[in-house]
Amino acid sequence: MMQISESNNQRHSLFSAMNRFIGAVNNMDQTVMVPSLLRDVPLEYEEKGEVNNAVVLTGGNGAASYLTDRDMYSYYVLLKSIRNDIEWGVFQQGDDKKKEKLSTAVDKCRLDPEEEDENLQKQFHFHLSGLHTVLSKLTRKANTLTNRYKQEIGIGSWGQ
Repeated sequence: MMQISESNNQRHSLFSAMNRFIGAVNNMDQTVMVPSLLRDVPLEYEEKGEVNNAVVLTGGNGAASYLTDRDMYSYYVLLKSIRNDIEWGVFQQGDDKKKEKLSTAVDKCRLDPEEEDENLQKQFHFHLSGLHTVLSKLTRKANTLTNRYKQEIGIGSWGQ
C-alpha cells in the first residue's frame, strides 16, 4: 500500500498527533511482552531538561497522575489508559455521576451568548494547542519507554 507523506500542516493537526500517539502506544504494547518487568525500573529521559518537569494529566478514572518519579510500569499503565480514553471515549458505563457533574459545571459557566461566541474561537485554539502539546509529550514518553524496555531486556536496536 502506498503511504502518503504528511504535509507540514497535516503534521501539526490534532488528528495526526492522536494517530502518532496511538501508534507509539500500540508499538509499546506490542514490544512489552512482560509488563511486570517494568515495575521499580525508573524511566530515564532521553531529552535534556525534561527530568525536572512535572506534567499533570487526568486519566479516564479522574485521578491525577504525575509523570515524574514514577517507574516504567506506571507510565505503561497510564499511556495505555489514555490511549483507551482517546479510542473509546472518556464516558463509559457507570459514569453517570461524572456526566451530571459535567453538565452542572457547564451550566454554571454559561456566559452571555454574545460573549460566549466571541470567546469560543480563543478557547478552542487554547485547548487545541494544549492538547497537541500533551499528545506530543505522551508520544515521546511511549517511544522512550519502548526503547528503554528494549535496552532492559537486551534488544536495544532490535526492530529499528
